[in-house]
Amino acid sequence: MGRSYINVYIHIIFHTKCYGTMMKEEDLPQIFRYIGGIIRALSGCAYMVGGCPDHIHVLTSLPHASRLSDFVRVIKANTSKWIKSLHQDYKEFSWQEGYGVFSVSESNKESVIKYIEKQKEHHKYRSVREEFTHFLEKNGFSTDYVP
Repeated sequence: MGRSYINVYIHIIFHTKCYGTMMKEEDLPQIFRYIGGIIRALSGCAYMVGGCPDHIHVLTSLPHASRLSDFVRVIKANTSKWIKSLHQDYKEFSWQEGYGVFSVSESNKESVIKYIEKQKEHHKYRSVREEFTHFLEKNGFSTDYVP
């Protein structure tokens, strides 16, 4: 085989720092676009970026030359710095240190996009903690240390 073919979709979830500054609802669309721009600059494809004032969901392809931890670190670091520049209310803004990354199959990509699109609806019935705990359990992780 003369070429490499790589198709890796990942669902990334990260949260604002506990008890820290949350994003304003009216700023979310531009924050989502900014995250998409970072991903494109890293040679990825942002299929869907969404979330709520306290957390972000991203469905993206992992660029073939990227290490997963570096990819997420660049997204979080650049977004945090940019959000702080939006206005004075965000001067203390930061993301939690950790994150979740879950693999997504080609056949499940559309359902993840729909899930991210409906974040506001999901969180009428389930807290962010409950949502993240569900993802951990579904993917075989212990939930003993979820704050």
